Amino acid sequence: MSYEISKVDYYYTTVPDRPDEAYNLLSALSEEGISLLAFAAIPFGPTRTQLTLFPDDSLGLEAEASKVGLDLDGPHHALFVRGDDELGALARIHDKLSSAGVNVFASSGVAARGGTFGYVLYVRPEDFDRAVASLDI
Repeated sequence: MSYEISKVDYYYTTVPDRPDEAYNLLSALSEEGISLLAFAAIPFGPTRTQLTLFPDDSLGLEAEASKVGLDLDGPHHALFVRGDDELGALARIHDKLSSAGVNVFASSGVAARGGTFGYVLYVRPEDFDRAVASLDI
């Protein structure tokens, strides 16, 4: 079993639901050297999209957002897992959290070619420290 779990910050911003909005944001961040660990976009009402950004450098993202007037909600905290794609890896992580009484209220993951995976777990703020302790982070 080979995976790494780390604490990560994430931020929300809401943009108009148009084809160029995610491109514009991601391009601007890239031009400023802001690297993302993960990114998600979900509908937010009939005309808006909520973008979730998981920066490699939270302070860098906050500084860039401040410069360009980007309204960010956060930082919020999540757990980020990456490692070798192995049958049962996520079940073992969830078992540890469940045994500690921690509920995962949302998650998202992907397996990549080459046998690796990435997985984001969201737990309630009041459970975050207990989750971290149960996973020996």
